[in-house]
Amino acid sequence: MIKIYVDGDGCPVKNEVFRVAIRYGLEVCVVANSRIRIPQERLFELVIVNERFDAADDWIVEHVRKNDIAISSDIPLAARCLEKGARMLDPKGRVFTEESIGGALANRELMAHLRELGNFTGGPAPFEKRDRSRFLERLDGVIQAALKARRQTQSRPMNAGEWAARNDSDR
Repeated sequence: MIKIYVDGDGCPVKNEVFRVAIRYGLEVCVVANSRIRIPQERLFELVIVNERFDAADDWIVEHVRKNDIAISSDIPLAARCLEKGARMLDPKGRVFTEESIGGALANRELMAHLRELGNFTGGPAPFEKRDRSRFLERLDGVIQAALKARRQTQSRPMNAGEWAARNDSDR
């Protein structure tokens, strides 16, 4: 089953994720550094990690699998999830792919460098209503693509490596 992982600290679209997940019958795991409120639903789980820097990111990367969906605005986390074959989406509806993540990482580094030099002090644009709408549209598309990929994987015979990996993950 496809699972959605949410980097929960400060994520502005958790409620949207919950609504869409119920519609598709998908499990959602919200990972946070402290207790946050999530709906009482059998499909939803809250994982509280310690407050160590990147603890939530590390937990998500450890648990995410191919075709799962991760939601975060953290670009290095996106890169790590993509390496594991997960699908990645930020709260404003930006879909990260193998093709786009290199540019996103480079842009992040450039902006950090400019801030260090004092040449650029602005942060990200404020979250707006249209961002929420774009997120919902893109989340639906990412879920559809993940479901299609899962069906295609299940309809073909597994090779020896896939069989071993599946059996290892079942333990």
